[in-house]
Amino acid sequence: MRIGVLGTGAVGRALATKMLQLGHEVTMGSRSASSEALAEWTGEAGEGAGGGTFADAAAAGELLFNCTAGVASLDVLAAAGAGNLAGKTLVDVAVPLDFSQGMPPRLAFCNDDSLGERIQAAFPETRVVKALNTVNSAVMVDPGRVRGDHSIFVCGDDVAAKAQVSALLEAIGWPAESIVDLGGIDAARGTEMYLPLWLRLYGHFGDPDFNIAVAR
Repeated sequence: MRIGVLGTGAVGRALATKMLQLGHEVTMGSRSASSEALAEWTGEAGEGAGGGTFADAAAAGELLFNCTAGVASLDVLAAAGAGNLAGKTLVDVAVPLDFSQGMPPRLAFCNDDSLGERIQAAFPETRVVKALNTVNSAVMVDPGRVRGDHSIFVCGDDVAAKAQVSALLEAIGWPAESIVDLGGIDAARGTEMYLPLWLRLYGHFGDPDFNIAVAR
């Protein structure tokens, strides 16, 4: 499958590299096709790795990952082009972090809204699935870094798109029984609002190699 990854940060690089390892063709997108971070990744990634603008990556991918800063995601997706996003599954991994008041970051919006919902409303022809935003980038692509059974969440309005993303998560290494479907895209409110607890847990443990498990 052809994968488009929007964003050259740690999350984008981790997911793009993992997709290559799984045998997919990957195009990473940045604001500029001459981005230093983009050139660095494509140089290291090797065969099957390409790079370009956000529009280039969105056009090339059959399935897309939004790994951009959450507060900038809507602008990035607009630059990628609604036509390039239409009909495709977009895995929204971003969280709308607000650093304007220093550390720790706050959520730019929450409670009755979420980034996942805003993206779906702005791009109604795109099949938005919120996933992977509750764990660190290293755990996203290697769930075995955390001992035992632990959970990852998906939500979105399109059932087929969620099934597609769940299958990809299984290919990454997430067991099917660990993938929890929370329903429609409005459930992104909950997974995005997990951020304050994640930050507290990070402060407690001192490293990001942790996750939560839903026990029943």
